Amino acid sequence: MFAVIKTGGRQYRVVPNDVLEIGKIDGEVGTIVQLGEVLVVGGDTPVLGVPTVAGASVAAEVLDHKRGPKVIAFKKRRRKNSRRKRGYRDEITVLRVTEILTDNAKPTVGPRPKKEKVAAPAEGDDAAPKAAKKKAPAKKAPAKKTAAKGEKK
Repeated sequence: MFAVIKTGGRQYRVVPNDVLEIGKIDGEVGTIVQLGEVLVVGGDTPVLGVPTVAGASVAAEVLDHKRGPKVIAFKKRRRKNSRRKRGYRDEITVLRVTEILTDNAKPTVGPRPKKEKVAAPAEGDDAAPKAAKKKAPAKKAPAKKTAAKGEKK
């Protein structure tokens, strides 16, 4: 089953577990958002929307918010000593499509649990904590040698 969604003025063909980068949308990392503008729901019997499919939506998990590549607009008028350099970076949201919903259904798949880091056991686990190591005192710069008043080289 696939769907064609519209967001940010662009259209995307998505299937479950697709990862896509779209224009920035609201939502914390790890939450499920619903994209409501579904233009086509495909499968055994495709459904075309006029202009959208009634009751259809796409549930997606927000993976990340980031910025896109740098785009530079450089304009130059030759022989006029006129140059203009302007650049920007788009705000991007990375989504993973969890499921395609029809008939005003609610998302059944929740956000995926994050992997926990497993701490490796230290050698010689003792109940008493280890003493903190002391740092060596900072070295002082050597004193400059001064010439005696009566000496000549």
